[in-house]
Amino acid sequence: MTDRDGHVLTVNRAATRLTGVTREQAVGGHVRDVFSFRDHDGRDWWKWLDPYGGLSSRTRQPELPLRTPAGQEMLVAARLVREPERGGRVVRVVITLRDAGARARLERSRADLVSTVAHELRSPLTSVKGFTATLLAKWTRFTDDQKLVMLETVNADADRVTRLITELLDVSRIESGRLEIHRQVVDIPARIHKIITGRVAAGEPEDRFRLEVRGELPETWLDQDKIDQVLSNLMENAVRHGRGTVTIVVEPNELGVTVSVRDQGEGIPPELVTRVFRQFWRGNARRRGGTGLGLFIVKGLIEAHGGTISVRRGPEGGAEFRFMVPTGTPDFA
Repeated sequence: MTDRDGHVLTVNRAATRLTGVTREQAVGGHVRDVFSFRDHDGRDWWKWLDPYGGLSSRTRQPELPLRTPAGQEMLVAARLVREPERGGRVVRVVITLRDAGARARLERSRADLVSTVAHELRSPLTSVKGFTATLLAKWTRFTDDQKLVMLETVNADADRVTRLITELLDVSRIESGRLEIHRQVVDIPARIHKIITGRVAAGEPEDRFRLEVRGELPETWLDQDKIDQVLSNLMENAVRHGRGTVTIVVEPNELGVTVSVRDQGEGIPPELVTRVFRQFWRGNARRRGGTGLGLFIVKGLIEAHGGTISVRRGPEGGAEFRFMVPTGTPDFA
């Protein structure tokens, strides 16, 4: 904040941290000398802004990306505080600084989201449009078996679009803190067994999965649908990226229950472990499709239960995803 003559009255900690200018260096100095900002064309922002001159109706300067003499980029905005009378003289200038890196990361994230959604929607919607247009135009030319194949494909692609929309809604709820947990007693081994049974019925060999329950498990109050989503995602991930047997180990811990899902694939390089739970991470993206949102959602669902999740190299190679959920309490407690 500056006075009517452009001298700095005060700076907060965030401003000193962003600019590297100490409070002692700033207070009392002229703002043009203390905070020398230039735009991307090298023009002096203060000279261009002219906060103490120019139009008498101005009260704000929109946020702009500017650079310091050291080349650091930040977002700078100004609010002009005038004397009470109409068109009064500027008596204070309040400068707001923000790290440009945060905005750049947000913009990249949004661009990635748009690109991912467009890519994932294009294929199923093209299929749905193609088959429905063909059936409408040439219905009588196809046999019942041919019609059934095309309709099953349309149905599967519609399910794919639904899953994508569900993932996007989950991401939105996780990021906004609006994820609701509806607790009930959940038998985790029973839920795993049900998922395995479904995968075997869909064509997976029975020996693809091994479930181990170690010790007596405590009663756990969890959101059954969300725990099913976590388990299904981790097991699907192990099948897609791994080889051999997928081993699921359930055991008690001092706070609740620990579940480990292990595959026998190539594993995750140590330098990439910290990226696994980020949005849009897909491992070897050239070979594997998907939105890259699944593990981000899994982490959000586990943390919403008060739990934690991690990944490491499994005892037999491959990756081991390990999550812990506390016993929890019923909603009515």
